[in-house]
Amino acid sequence: MGNISGHGCTKSMDDPQITSPRIKLSDGRHLAYRETGVPKSEAVYKIIIAHGFGSSKDMSFLAPQGLIEELKVYILLYDRAGYGESDPNPKRSVKSESQDIEELADQLELGPKFYLIGVSMGSYPTWSCLKYIPNRLQGVAFVAAVINYHWPFLPESLTKDDFRKNLLKFGMWFIKHMPGLLYWWMTQKLFPSANVMEKNPMFFNDRDQEVLKRTPGFELLSENKLENKSIFENLRRDFLVGMGKWEFDLLNLGNPYLENESSVHLWTGFEDRVVPVELQRFLSSKLPWIKYHEVPHGGHLIVYDSDVCAAILRSLLLDEEQAPYIPNLSTPVS
Repeated sequence: MGNISGHGCTKSMDDPQITSPRIKLSDGRHLAYRETGVPKSEAVYKIIIAHGFGSSKDMSFLAPQGLIEELKVYILLYDRAGYGESDPNPKRSVKSESQDIEELADQLELGPKFYLIGVSMGSYPTWSCLKYIPNRLQGVAFVAAVINYHWPFLPESLTKDDFRKNLLKFGMWFIKHMPGLLYWWMTQKLFPSANVMEKNPMFFNDRDQEVLKRTPGFELLSENKLENKSIFENLRRDFLVGMGKWEFDLLNLGNPYLENESSVHLWTGFEDRVVPVELQRFLSSKLPWIKYHEVPHGGHLIVYDSDVCAAILRSLLLDEEQAPYIPNLSTPVS
């Protein structure tokens, strides 16, 4: 399906490099977007996808085309503030992410409610929507959602020996207090830096490694992209907001579907090395109204698995339980 112009949509007349349709937000910024699936006018289900860190609206969501057509699914992907062809938000906050999504839905006339899928770092805009605009959400799915170690309810018993916690703590300090040195390190040529995480088996299991061989991965984390200081600064700000202290506690969120008219889902890979499965299991136990799914042998990049994407759609849209992904909580985590 080609791009469809909607109410309030523009293309930049000032920057010829911007080719995607964009909307103009109430604060004057622009958000770029991409539409796929069936035409909006024919859709039964309308879904917005929030991409992760270093990604863009051009990310892949590999649900089979036949299923998308069968269910009549329209999918709207957008560049979050500062990514791709969207303007940066110097006042970015957790709340501003949900405001952007709501304005996007309104200007593209998705109707009073829409489905939302948050992928990896795109989970914090999704939590923001559950906090600030739950009445707009027809259903929600988190896919390989990031964990924020500032969340006060995370038990010390699960995090004290987690190397990711210390790594993030060090990274947060570095990003806040020495951004210039970090910029030099990420763009210098003498030692590998920016692309280390993308190839590192510490963070990605065998399936993830296979995905990274055939996809661009985190395209904005390449050295040539990071040399653009505006890209570097946007990534820095996104990380600080998403991994910083939030203005609300997840445990104070209520189930937005008290009549079981829809549901919220959390999908994780059992072998995810970016976000440990133990913390996802704990989170789901504290928010029992969220339906929890585990992908056996799945890593952090489960969104690149066609079968998983099909299961995500069937569970989110049709409330079908997918047997292969029912978690066996007795399975020990190595």
